[in-house]
Amino acid sequence: MKQCLVVDDSRVIRKVARRILEDLEFSIVEAEDGEVALNKCHEQMPDAILLDWNMPVMNGLDFLVALRNEAGGKDPVVVFCTTENDMNHITQAISAGADEYIMKPFDKDIIEAKFQEVGLI
Repeated sequence: MKQCLVVDDSRVIRKVARRILEDLEFSIVEAEDGEVALNKCHEQMPDAILLDWNMPVMNGLDFLVALRNEAGGKDPVVVFCTTENDMNHITQAISAGADEYIMKPFDKDIIEAKFQEVGLI
């Protein structure tokens, strides 16, 4: 079973994402900010990361840059999931190593389609 790390400071968003991803047969690990997420990656590198942009302590972009510099950090498929929808944010995310970009709010169809596009399902 593939593992997905869901990184979002909203407990509600993490819960919704967990339900969707468990239905898609992923095991889920959660983190409420980028720093916690980086620590979880040190414990076990996930197959996929669903990543919010705006979080306290360490935001999504800073997490992604740090992740991609870690041993094995280029392996996880990273899908940004955020309300930031301007071209500058999307370009920054892709340049930093994001594989795909999803706008909030999302639903099962959107997550499933994006995860199929990047080869996770």
